[in-house]
Amino acid sequence: MAPDLRLLSLLTVALLAAGCSVPAVLGDPPSVSTFSPERVAFDDSLLSRLSVPPGFAVNVFARDLGGVRVMVAAPDGTVYASVPSAGTVLRLRDVDGDGSSESVEPVLEGYPRVHGLALENRTLYFATPTAVYAAPVGEDGTPGTPRAIAEGLPSGGNHQAPGLGLGPDGRLYLTLGSSCNVCDEASPERAAMLVLEDGTRRVYARGLRNTMGFDWHPGTGALYGADQGSDLRGDDLPPEEVNRLRDGGHYGWPWVYGDRVVDRLTPSDPPGSTKEAFGATTEPSTLELPAHASPIQLRFYGGTAFPEDYRGDAFVTLHGSWNRNPPNGYRVARLRFSAAGEPEGYEDFLTGFLFDGNRVFGRPAGLAVLPDGSLLVGDDFNGVVYRVAYRG
Repeated sequence: MAPDLRLLSLLTVALLAAGCSVPAVLGDPPSVSTFSPERVAFDDSLLSRLSVPPGFAVNVFARDLGGVRVMVAAPDGTVYASVPSAGTVLRLRDVDGDGSSESVEPVLEGYPRVHGLALENRTLYFATPTAVYAAPVGEDGTPGTPRAIAEGLPSGGNHQAPGLGLGPDGRLYLTLGSSCNVCDEASPERAAMLVLEDGTRRVYARGLRNTMGFDWHPGTGALYGADQGSDLRGDDLPPEEVNRLRDGGHYGWPWVYGDRVVDRLTPSDPPGSTKEAFGATTEPSTLELPAHASPIQLRFYGGTAFPEDYRGDAFVTLHGSWNRNPPNGYRVARLRFSAAGEPEGYEDFLTGFLFDGNRVFGRPAGLAVLPDGSLLVGDDFNGVVYRVAYRG
């Protein structure tokens, strides 16, 4: 009988936490590092530690927001931000146009672990681990009474932070992470992307361990998502992935990762196949990011204020590793795309949250592009939203 991957995953985490060895059934995994950063409270003096490319500048847009995560910006500059730990959605406003928000207020409350947000045609969509809602937005920017448009989503276990997005086709896309580190999911809707339409939902893509951030290329319309790879495979494996998400595609988890590399530490084979044979049928990654950097949000830059070579590029927040030493992430990366809309590589864009080796004052999570072309970066560690603007 095949091993129960879910129980093995939970057992492995428990044994490591207790300082015990890992059973050989998992393939004698390499030693696993842990990293517990020293949390540094934010103050304005820390701004000088942040680094951006020449010509850019960083200021504080909002602060004291708690565990702020996903953000979306309305055409008038109003920003909506989810705070899962509080079960609220906040509304932020830069009333006088000085680049910082003077108004912060909760406009939706009582939605535990609310995470994903999407906004279009004066409707604010938001997702909790078990449901997706739609709320009409009034002329003053206040959401009205939400109605559920999808209920009974499979929840529990790990990765209860759903991603949400509205596609160029007018349909709503939802991602649900895996319930475990490595397991054969009981529900086909976990570790998957779903598409919602006319009160129905279906699986669009699968084999995605935890893809919270995704967006469509403004030129080609291709859908890309950033996926978090499995833990407990050493400091450098597996890479985090940027995938081109296609209808019906399988992206390998939990049996293969990256460019169809077999995961030798997954103790069972895919049903009716081998890892090698199954891997050949999956979609390879289009770009790989450092292992355990933990991508959260991915947003294409749709503004015009940044230099022209940023048009068609994307940004991704790398929240930061917990199981790698030295750590990875704790930064925002720029994903470079060719003129033809193909991913070419990545580079640092906003860094400096991690300093002195183990001190941290920010873990980037959310992203939004304001109508003036500046980029907002949310930090769920100290509850700060940063604004990155190009000064030339």
